[in-house]
Amino acid sequence: MSLQSTLKALSDPIRREILDMLKGGRMSAGDIVAHFEVTGASISRHLSVLKEADLIRDKREGKFIFYELNTSVLEDIMIFITGLKGDKKNDEQE
Repeated sequence: MSLQSTLKALSDPIRREILDMLKGGRMSAGDIVAHFEVTGASISRHLSVLKEADLIRDKREGKFIFYELNTSVLEDIMIFITGLKGDKKNDEQE
């Protein structure tokens, strides 16, 4: 996945809230929908964007779909953002 699609997925407050909810562990689509005051179709679209950006994974169990964080992508983003900050110690020595 591209960094651009990941950052686009993170730009929406509802998607960030979904990611925050999933920090506590996997959740069913129904539990995620119940948390918000928007339509199920809207949350479904948000989940699709997060999945396309590889930020979450889904697993079907019977008639339910469960979502969980894909922490490896989040770690890659954190490494990238931390790298943008630079190394103050090396900058000061030059």
